[in-house]
Amino acid sequence: MSLRDYLKNIAQQGSRIEIKKPVSRHLQAAGILKALEPQPVLFSQVTDSTFSIMGNLFCTKKSFADYLGIAVEDIIPTLSHAIENPSVPSITAQAPCQGVVIENPNLDDLPILFHCEGDGGNYISSGVMVAGHPIHGQNLDFHRCMQFSATEMAVRVVQTRNFDTFLQDLGEVDVAICVGVAPHILVAAATSVELGQNELEIANTLEPFQVVRAQTSNLLIPAQAEFVIEGTVFRDRRHAEGPFVDLTETPDVIRQEPVLQVKCITHRAEPVWHALLPGGLEHKLLMGMPREPTIFREVSQVVKCLDVNVNPGGCSWLHAIIKIRKEHEEDGRKAIEAAARGHRSCKHIFVVDEDIDIYDPLSVEWAMATRFQADRDLVWLGRERGSSLDPSAEPGTYETCKVGYDLTAPLATAGKHFARVSFPNVDLSDFLNEPSD
Repeated sequence: MSLRDYLKNIAQQGSRIEIKKPVSRHLQAAGILKALEPQPVLFSQVTDSTFSIMGNLFCTKKSFADYLGIAVEDIIPTLSHAIENPSVPSITAQAPCQGVVIENPNLDDLPILFHCEGDGGNYISSGVMVAGHPIHGQNLDFHRCMQFSATEMAVRVVQTRNFDTFLQDLGEVDVAICVGVAPHILVAAATSVELGQNELEIANTLEPFQVVRAQTSNLLIPAQAEFVIEGTVFRDRRHAEGPFVDLTETPDVIRQEPVLQVKCITHRAEPVWHALLPGGLEHKLLMGMPREPTIFREVSQVVKCLDVNVNPGGCSWLHAIIKIRKEHEEDGRKAIEAAARGHRSCKHIFVVDEDIDIYDPLSVEWAMATRFQADRDLVWLGRERGSSLDPSAEPGTYETCKVGYDLTAPLATAGKHFARVSFPNVDLSDFLNEPSD
């Protein structure tokens, strides 16, 4: 299913809101998306662009699971299978994403949003960047791009990541930024894989699709993308990038980042621009959900892992909640240490028993209140490099304190009770309905 097919489906189901009044891409669109999340929204009239905008598409795990036709509890095994069993997409010579080819591009024509007061400029936040290397092959990743001229953008590149390796090695890298792709491509682009693994092959295992060769390079790109911006990123050409509201909903700092020179823009007939709200639920889902299989895999090597939730309360990046079936007293500690290996940016890890709902913050807090003793169950993981997204980390080094919370009940209860009592089930209609005469 393409993104366009999905949009038709949610429109027919009535789960999408259409804003028919004129909306500006400068602040207004972002404000409406935030106010209406997690509801999908279509802006059919954009005052400063001829293109329509869609946002809040995949704000919940259920929306992603529904797209793939699976249950929420099947997301982790489905993603794990795709990562471990990549498959090559088929290549087509003609594709909808190249229905219109603009050889003299102007970024001002695109509905690139200005999200929040204080932002450094208009930002592409939903773009999947496809890049290539003569030895390592293709790489997919998310890189926010700040427009600063009609044909140039500053690209946020995190050091030591795969694209940074490409850039440092080659000096300049041809790229294609794909905006408006289906969620299996979005989530594949957000996974962390070894250098040399093509994330498009992960996406193809999740759901088969076609790719087409780009107009200005040999890159293979999703054939059903709504927009494709092709160009070259230069390592040694730099421009100020930021401020920008990041995953933590706090403004990131200004940096000197590599410049993308746009060569060509292609798009579908009557395309829809995908607006990804920075720090919003959709942003959090696409960041956190792909980390859950890696945590699950590491924890499963040492204990019986049942589920993982990289939860929005922890910015879908800095916290992880792990459900285990406890068989030995040290299982909670083992799970914490394994989870830290599975997601290096995580600084607070919570491990709970199988009776706890890891998607309910009150349930997790109840486990902490009734099963946790800090002098016994707090696991100190030390100070080390954490996430650049964490505003509380040390500037420059991003050093942070990492700890785990073993919220599991002791196996030897010493006569104490740790299980929550269930109240009797009754049919309220027997007691609340008025008796008939």
